[in-house]
Amino acid sequence: MSTISLRRARTIIRKTMEKGAEMGLKPLSVVVVDTGGHVIAFERGDGAPPGRFDIARGKAYGCVMLGIGGTAQRDRAEAQAYFIGAVGGAYDGKLVPVPGGILVRDAKGRTLGAIGVTGDTSENDLEAGTYGIEAVNLVAEG
Repeated sequence: MSTISLRRARTIIRKTMEKGAEMGLKPLSVVVVDTGGHVIAFERGDGAPPGRFDIARGKAYGCVMLGIGGTAQRDRAEAQAYFIGAVGGAYDGKLVPVPGGILVRDAKGRTLGAIGVTGDTSENDLEAGTYGIEAVNLVAEG
């Protein structure tokens, strides 16, 4: 099974952080997980609150566990709050169903993992993370 290498994960994080700085965003925290939701790499930007790891991981974890990006999770939560509530319970509260959780796919559409970006608005988190993923020639599904 294909996954995201540590080197590529670090590049995704670096490019996401660079894009956040270019956009003038608040300090970002970024995590990259594999298809099982296990952390490959994480960085918390200077000045970012310490609790951001759990938020970033929850965004990414929800993507790989549900097979959909954070935007689709948010939409599902709005339409079927009971479902997302139940899934959150099933996953021990590790689900943060909002934009900024981004599935990472290869050119053939295979899921390689996900990233979670947090620190600014969810939409800005999504934009910065998408840039980071695309910078390593992978496909983002936010």
